[in-house]
Amino acid sequence: MTDSTQQSSDPIAIRPIKSAADYLAALAEIDRMMGAVEPDTPEGDRFDLMVTLVETYEATQFPLGETSDPISIIEFVMEQQSLTRKDLEQYIGPRQRVWDIMERRRPLSLAMMRRLSDGLHIPAELLIQEYELSPAAA
Repeated sequence: MTDSTQQSSDPIAIRPIKSAADYLAALAEIDRMMGAVEPDTPEGDRFDLMVTLVETYEATQFPLGETSDPISIIEFVMEQQSLTRKDLEQYIGPRQRVWDIMERRRPLSLAMMRRLSDGLHIPAELLIQEYELSPAAA
């Protein structure tokens, strides 16, 4: 019986999220597990624990409200991974489009969201949130 208890607890072995790198790794793991795990299984329990850890980390690290919009999340990931706007061109498009997106002058397209999610390991559900655009320049 001890062996089966140890086997079922092995998949649940997870660590606290203490840094941005831990956070990004947890997001990538959750994204990988999304839709692939069954509830009430060791893997399902692990998924639930990971989500709880991420939610707790986000609650302590990110202020609620407008700062948790997709652009702020992208900015956070850029800071943590030492990326520049130039690095975003592969996900968003030409330099001017990156500028327009990051200045909130134009919304992210679905294709951009997919590329950002895949390339930067940002869960898609964080990128699909609606956010306010800046007034158009006259």
